[in-house]
Amino acid sequence: MTDAQKETNPADPVSKAPETKSTFPLGVAQTSSRPAPIAQVAGDAAVTAALAEMTDMVTQARAEGRIVERLPLSAIDLGHLVRDRLKAQSEDLEALKSSLKARGQQVPVEVLDRGAKASPRYGLISGWRRMLALSEIGVDEVLAVVREPKSASDAYVAMVEENEIRSDISFYERARIVVKALEQGVYSDPKSALQSLFANVSRAKRSKIKSFMVLVEALDDVLRFPTSISEKNGLVIAKALQVDPSVANNIREGLSQTKPENAEQEIAALLKACRPAEPKKPVQNKAPRQISLHFDTDAKRIELSGEGIDEAFMSALESWLKKQ
Repeated sequence: MTDAQKETNPADPVSKAPETKSTFPLGVAQTSSRPAPIAQVAGDAAVTAALAEMTDMVTQARAEGRIVERLPLSAIDLGHLVRDRLKAQSEDLEALKSSLKARGQQVPVEVLDRGAKASPRYGLISGWRRMLALSEIGVDEVLAVVREPKSASDAYVAMVEENEIRSDISFYERARIVVKALEQGVYSDPKSALQSLFANVSRAKRSKIKSFMVLVEALDDVLRFPTSISEKNGLVIAKALQVDPSVANNIREGLSQTKPENAEQEIAALLKACRPAEPKKPVQNKAPRQISLHFDTDAKRIELSGEGIDEAFMSALESWLKKQ
């Protein structure tokens, strides 16, 4: 075989390719510099858009109060709003605690996010009894819906509406929340406060709440059992205060003297102070004594006779004569 034949017909048909030196650094594999397929780019964009949409949906749902969150009790300020409920009835609270132990929390509370710098961060809008009951049974967390009320009045309305649904709040408590909202500048006048906070009740009921406001303004700092004042008694007391403002001082003095230990004693003292004073009975002059007087000038003698002469008369006459 000639050299030319060897070159054209090699003995080893699988010849090695000519060796070339890599232009990449040692240990670095060559990668393709071709752009990613259009399908991959479109897929990445779709994922990004979906994540952004999901984030927006969650943010909007949270803002609208459609997401229930689990928050620490310690992160919620129970005094963020002046409460319309002055106290929880012991029997009702015990029943609520038993329900929470047996079934867990079924209804979330409503809170306001006051911002990361606030401490506690959240302010309670509604659900005060649930918060109290959870705390007393040793639960550290509460299911809550974060609201974003547009104004302070919206927050107060939310609190009032929840309690109105349960219909277990007294007229005094209803009136007190109106007074406190006015004091804090949430509303400019009683009429707008009543119409906003109690928009869903009848005009007659709003009128009664307005009457109870007189009690709150005059006596809130001295009453110990205000929630026990019935509608009937409250309207009587309110009318008395409106007719005669001095009745408030009479009530204060009466409560200070009697120091009632229960609701019945306090209401009795309130009603007693509201009664008008009985007019003094005119003093009736006694009929003049029927006495006849005769003086005998010759005998130098005075004679007294008649039905008016008795031992008392004689004693008084004798005492008078001695002083002359």
